[in-house]
Amino acid sequence: MKSLLFLPVIALLSAGYVPATAVGDPPVKAVRQYTIEQFMKTIRFGGAALSPDEKTVLFSSNQDGIFNLYEVPFAGGQPKQLTFSKAESLFSLEYLPDGRILYAADQGGNELTHIYLRERDGAVTDLTPGPNAKFQYAGLSHDRKGFFYQSNARNKAAFDVYEMDLATLKPRLIYENPGGYFPGDVSPDRRYVALNKIVTTTNSDACLYDAQTKETKVLTAHVGEVAAAPEGFSPDGKKLLIRTDAGSEFAYVTAYDLKTGKLEPLDKASWDISADYYSYKGRYRVVSVNNDARTELKLIDTRNGQAVALAGLPAGDVSGVNIGDSEQRMLFFVNSSNTPSTLFSYDFGTRKATPLVQGLNPEIDPADLVTGEVIRYKSFDGMDIPALLYKPKDASTTNKRPAILSIHGGPGGQTRLNYSPLVQYLVNNGYVVLAVNNRGSSGYGKTFYAADDRKHGDADLRDCVESKKFLAATGYVIPDKIGIMGGSYGGYMTLAGLTFTPDDFAVGVDIFGVANWLRTLKSMPAWWGPQRDAMFKEIGHPETDSLALYNKSPLFHTQRIKKPLIVIQGANDPRVLKIESDEIVANVQKNGVPVEYVTFADEGHGFVKKENEITAYKAIRAFLDKYLLGKDTALR
Repeated sequence: MKSLLFLPVIALLSAGYVPATAVGDPPVKAVRQYTIEQFMKTIRFGGAALSPDEKTVLFSSNQDGIFNLYEVPFAGGQPKQLTFSKAESLFSLEYLPDGRILYAADQGGNELTHIYLRERDGAVTDLTPGPNAKFQYAGLSHDRKGFFYQSNARNKAAFDVYEMDLATLKPRLIYENPGGYFPGDVSPDRRYVALNKIVTTTNSDACLYDAQTKETKVLTAHVGEVAAAPEGFSPDGKKLLIRTDAGSEFAYVTAYDLKTGKLEPLDKASWDISADYYSYKGRYRVVSVNNDARTELKLIDTRNGQAVALAGLPAGDVSGVNIGDSEQRMLFFVNSSNTPSTLFSYDFGTRKATPLVQGLNPEIDPADLVTGEVIRYKSFDGMDIPALLYKPKDASTTNKRPAILSIHGGPGGQTRLNYSPLVQYLVNNGYVVLAVNNRGSSGYGKTFYAADDRKHGDADLRDCVESKKFLAATGYVIPDKIGIMGGSYGGYMTLAGLTFTPDDFAVGVDIFGVANWLRTLKSMPAWWGPQRDAMFKEIGHPETDSLALYNKSPLFHTQRIKKPLIVIQGANDPRVLKIESDEIVANVQKNGVPVEYVTFADEGHGFVKKENEITAYKAIRAFLDKYLLGKDTALR
């Protein structure tokens, strides 16, 4: 837990082109170039849910520029827009048994989400009113008479668990958190609450609160570094699934018997199991495996332990699996590195998969997009570093291209083979993109995950610098035209690269990046609770490790920056405060170094509004063209 990111239109395409090739080069297919507006006409989805009669699908989509709620028939048809928010993004949560809808929203990206009830006539009620508090939906009760949610209204540093009665719409306290725990699932009989106790980012326990005895029990007591966390209860209420890496490099799932107290292995793979949960009645178990930056889905029929074959699906990752209460119908998304998500429905009886809403803008020919390739290279100490390579179709030894390193957030995140409009936009305009999963990234075993602890801005940055050798060796990358780009922690890596290795990267693109660890760690939201303490142990404590944090904070060493920089920042960001970017920009300007600054008054830590993404990505592409290609480009 190390992380801190189809409306019909008419648009013009650039004329197709075929670059000159030398004798012996393979022929290059004409690739059309697309505007950022066309790439951003892809649709992002979330929160797919089945109506009580399982004939209608609820989802949230940014189709009209900001996330709103939509419905579409399970069998397929034209989506119907339900909400028309222009200011705040609305994210679908669930249908209630009577057909009403729950959704979540915050205010301008401040992450203080509330839970709202939408009546069938469109009237809306905030079910969780209260200032300066965060409310998190935690699922319907098993008897469907209420829903659970978590709130830090009582104590900003701890989430309590409540149940909202659907008949009265009045909440009842289920678990008062003394602090130090992240609550999870509630057992079907409401007796138990699963808890996660985090010690460090690589050391945690699954715990169980008993509402009858008022006692909390540690279920995964251990010695050394073991990360364990509860997944959820079985529908019969007899078992709690627990994900752990005890005795293993990778996380697997065990089943804890609530009656006997025994832990039995349930699911194991040669990679991390990232999710493991039952359908409503327990007929199916959904298992997701993080297989080398891709999601491998296993849908297991619990009656025979056999995997269910899903026919007729396109290549890609299957995620967001939601099986209806009848266990006869299912929803999921399919996504790949060169195809944005498509929402599917699936009927177990007919074994038919139906695409409901497709994310790719129909103006874009999928053949013009590039598929990411998993590669590995050796770092400075011999460690293998995984990365995802996106090569423009026209790049060759006779048509060398500039390159951009893309660094993920976290620090313990992972760049995966999922669709990114920014990556495809840059590749489509001739940039090689290498998404580096430097040491400290999740998904490659706990040794790799912990390899950057207390070495941030040093060992992980050197992994990024070493990737330049790999890129140069391809023969189609211009060695002195390699930039670095990232968001959140990746933004910090960008600033660290320009500061601590000032000659290695030609340009930097900082998106919501940390500049001053002392301020960032002190200003982390109180609701992070034990996760904040774990971050202190991994990165450094702002009180006891102030010198080390000062030394790794780019803000205090900006006199070293000499390469062009662009900074993107949301004014409402609660994690990386805007003042950090203000100060970085001001200091770099004093160096006489080109620096561009793009801010958004209505964004937080990441983008939720398409128009803002378009503005930012246009600015990034124009910046790269100017300082890597030496040309001024019309913003498109």
